[in-house]
Amino acid sequence: MEKEQVITLIDAFKDFKEEKNIDRPVMMGVLKDVFLTQIAKVYGSSDNFDVIVNVDKGTCEIYQNFDIVEEVENPNAEMTLEQVKADSGDDDYEIGDQYSKKLPLAAFGRRGILNIRQNLQGRIMDIEKANVYKKYSEKVGELFSGEVYQTWAKEVLILDEDGNELHIPKNEQIPGERFKKSDNVRAVIKSVEMKNNTTPYITLSRTSNEFLERLFEQEVPEIADGLITVKKVVRVPGERAKVAVESYDDRIDPIGACIGVKGGRILGIVRELRNENIDVIQWSQNPQLMIQRALNPARVSSIDMGQSEEDKVKVFMQPDEVRKGIGRGGCNIQLAGMLVNREIEVWRELPKDEIDEEEDVALEEFANEIDDWVIEKLKSIGCDTAKDVLAISAEDIAKRADLEDETVAEVINILKAEFED
Repeated sequence: MEKEQVITLIDAFKDFKEEKNIDRPVMMGVLKDVFLTQIAKVYGSSDNFDVIVNVDKGTCEIYQNFDIVEEVENPNAEMTLEQVKADSGDDDYEIGDQYSKKLPLAAFGRRGILNIRQNLQGRIMDIEKANVYKKYSEKVGELFSGEVYQTWAKEVLILDEDGNELHIPKNEQIPGERFKKSDNVRAVIKSVEMKNNTTPYITLSRTSNEFLERLFEQEVPEIADGLITVKKVVRVPGERAKVAVESYDDRIDPIGACIGVKGGRILGIVRELRNENIDVIQWSQNPQLMIQRALNPARVSSIDMGQSEEDKVKVFMQPDEVRKGIGRGGCNIQLAGMLVNREIEVWRELPKDEIDEEEDVALEEFANEIDDWVIEKLKSIGCDTAKDVLAISAEDIAKRADLEDETVAEVINILKAEFED
């Protein structure tokens, strides 16, 4: 029985020593603590016990220290001279000395040995969790590359070289992309959380702005070397992204360096992002200039930044430029607004030769035909006259003034009738 118990503990030590990436001082402390905890359960106290662990050999020696007294009051911590002599065969001890007796593992019994092993394995798991949490917490924001282990409807599971699990939830995947087992995937480490004291939940992201920024750092040496700085990244994942860059060396063209010869550098990033369109633009502290650059190739006629940061920015364009400026689904204008942290509205600017010279009419003149609240809605988007409203498409009016399509159509018919009469 003793031999079986020793083998059981040696196996646990070997797992601890060979398979777990745990520092030696931590290992020694945990092992001693586990044994002392079991000793306290059996003997009521561990104060007079010494635990000597040899991690390399996977062995453990336990010594029980006794004070030599004339009369024993605590048999777990005291012995008489006669008891010491009978136990050791040595009569050189005196009253007041201390006698150390090696405690065999069998003294714990089979159940005690199993408790020690279970406690040891539990502590190993706790330390592993803490190490994984610390390791990946320090890597948040860094690029990670791994192999897909399993795919589910709501997430993809990836394993690192140590077998730790990392997750890409559905909302952190680029829309439309599909993964299969053994695919190699790159993503940015977004967060590390401890949920109900289980294994740390490590979240990876392919939709974050940081992911695109890390890809540029990897593909463009000038960024990695600090010669070019990525000032800001904005994305609509799977659709379009804008990357504002700046060079600290006048001899370096930051846009050309990011795109590469014949687009060689940026093409790799585009493929990684499932053909997401990427616009690289020159950074500027001037928000108007940034808006113009962000909306390129659409040509901007003029920009009204408003009176305060809270005001919407009005961008005026010729009618044939509006579609390019807004982009598919409003994506382009949305990203331009994200670059300058402002909401942007596009206004059509009609050529002078198309402006009807007939006298305009204030919206208040139509109060008998159009409800006051509708007039207020129209005025809130800068339409004070009939021609102001007619210069904007019905779709834009409905969206910007938050009106029903039927209401907008009725208003336009009323206003057009005024000039047809």
